[in-house]
Amino acid sequence: MRIMAASEFDGKRSVESGTREQQEAVRAILTDVRERKDEALREYTERFDRVRLEQFRVTEAEFAEANGQVSAQVKAALEEAAENIRDYHSRQVRQSWFVTKESGTMLGQLVRPLQRAGLYVPGGTAAYPSSVLMNAIPAKIAGVPEVVITTPPGADGKVNPAILVAAQIAGVTEIYKVGGAQAIAALTYGTEQIRAVDKIVGPGNIFVALAKREVFGLVSIDMVAGPSEIAVLADETANPRYVAADLLSQAEHDPMSAAILVTASQELAEQVAVEVERQLADLPRHAIAAAAIRDYGAILLVKDLDEGFAVINQIAPEHLEIMIAEPFAQLGKVQNAGAIFLGPYSSEPVGDYFAGTNHVIPTNGTARFSSPLSVDDFIKKSSVISYSKHDLRKNGQKIVTLAEQEGLAGHGRAIAERLRDFEREEQECGKR
Repeated sequence: MRIMAASEFDGKRSVESGTREQQEAVRAILTDVRERKDEALREYTERFDRVRLEQFRVTEAEFAEANGQVSAQVKAALEEAAENIRDYHSRQVRQSWFVTKESGTMLGQLVRPLQRAGLYVPGGTAAYPSSVLMNAIPAKIAGVPEVVITTPPGADGKVNPAILVAAQIAGVTEIYKVGGAQAIAALTYGTEQIRAVDKIVGPGNIFVALAKREVFGLVSIDMVAGPSEIAVLADETANPRYVAADLLSQAEHDPMSAAILVTASQELAEQVAVEVERQLADLPRHAIAAAAIRDYGAILLVKDLDEGFAVINQIAPEHLEIMIAEPFAQLGKVQNAGAIFLGPYSSEPVGDYFAGTNHVIPTNGTARFSSPLSVDDFIKKSSVISYSKHDLRKNGQKIVTLAEQEGLAGHGRAIAERLRDFEREEQECGKR
């Protein structure tokens, strides 16, 4: 890995916008599916997934078959992970609230779940049953009555069995064998077999990411996620083997994944650089990880921890591991990070799979202004106003003044009409 001063590091990855050709291809697919619906889905599935499907929905028989193909050990691990995810996310549930003032005015907020959510789950060689749990369970906890999954089929026309088992564990039974930008189009516009949704969440390749960006506004989306990234802030107490292994855990995702170590220890920097090369040698996804380390990996030297935290906050990493002597004492210095892992045993995969926190996390610096997927992503809030006659009489003219200042006479008139009625009522009372 490259060792350099932090001041020399740029680290920007403008990958989510895609190439012009990719953008045009995505727009063409979206338009085609919107116009030709299922027939377009069949053609794209045949072209990209090499299988012709008449019916896209996964059947009960396919669910049953999948159950027999997944080992008891994997099922048990998925079930326990699901319980941890439920426990963590159940603490995020928001309640409606109302407050009534002495004057009789009542204000509040009504919290309601979305009616239908679409979860995109990658398939093929990148089939991630853990993503099913991470996306579906918060939606279920939020109370979304209809949760639907789209995922690419294999060449045999079937869905990866672990994905189906994870979906059952999460309580999702409506699954369609459709992938890519065409799946995003189906979830947005609806087809004969797939009804449109209110929100689309879940990771995917560049075509999925671009499609989500294009349809945002017609539906809600979670985020436009780029390649994964990890930053490790470490001091001389860190184990170089652990640091190297954790950097590679993200580098193996994608050739454009970023893996960065920030440290004030020259000795640790050199040890980690050696360890990365040693561990890379027999990593099954060697080619992917090696490309990521070569192009987007770096070891950044800083003068002290304060500068290290400043660098971290500038990077705003998706995953941040803090491997220093007293991580809790320094936690308050973190301003921008998607998920924060404290101490030598909080390896990033703990969060990816099992601890209960969500692994759908903002990438490419967007942790500066966004958050991991949560129950909040599957709810909407409505303001509730019941203004009392007393308060309108008291504050009505102030409202008229503000409306007139903005040149909105109709707004002011809506209040003035009521104020005139109040005046008439007072005059009649005075006569009596």
